[in-house]
Amino acid sequence: MAPRSARSRRDEGVATWGALLRAHAGVLRRLEVHLAEANGLPLSWYDVLLELEHAPDHRLRMQELGQRAVLSRSRVSRIVDELEAAGLVHREPSSTDGRGLAAVLTPAGRSRMRRAAPAYIRGIDEHFTSQLTDTELSTLRRICDRLIAPAD
Repeated sequence: MAPRSARSRRDEGVATWGALLRAHAGVLRRLEVHLAEANGLPLSWYDVLLELEHAPDHRLRMQELGQRAVLSRSRVSRIVDELEAAGLVHREPSSTDGRGLAAVLTPAGRSRMRRAAPAYIRGIDEHFTSQLTDTELSTLRRICDRLIAPAD
């Protein structure tokens, strides 16, 4: 087999990148609808609640939450405002240095996230996992981990 030209590799890379973005957007849309229909919980809320659930003491500095959540920083701030108004999160001064604010998961937020978790997992299974073989899932995970590593 002859090696690919630089141009065909670049064209394939651009086409693959576009397909990845469309696949990501499509699965997110379907998962958003699935979660909203099952629990009335927006996916963006679930994402923030899930990050706080897994954080030490269920709290993260706003800056760190912005880095972890799959959302823009300004969007995370707006979502935390919404979650705070719903009683699912509250803000308090950062315990590490007193500067800045931390988002803290409330017991009500933890309960709401846990009630939504089964629908979230079912949605992932239905709209993502079921579309791929075990080998494809494993390969995709390794690829994603490799792409994430330079950013860390």
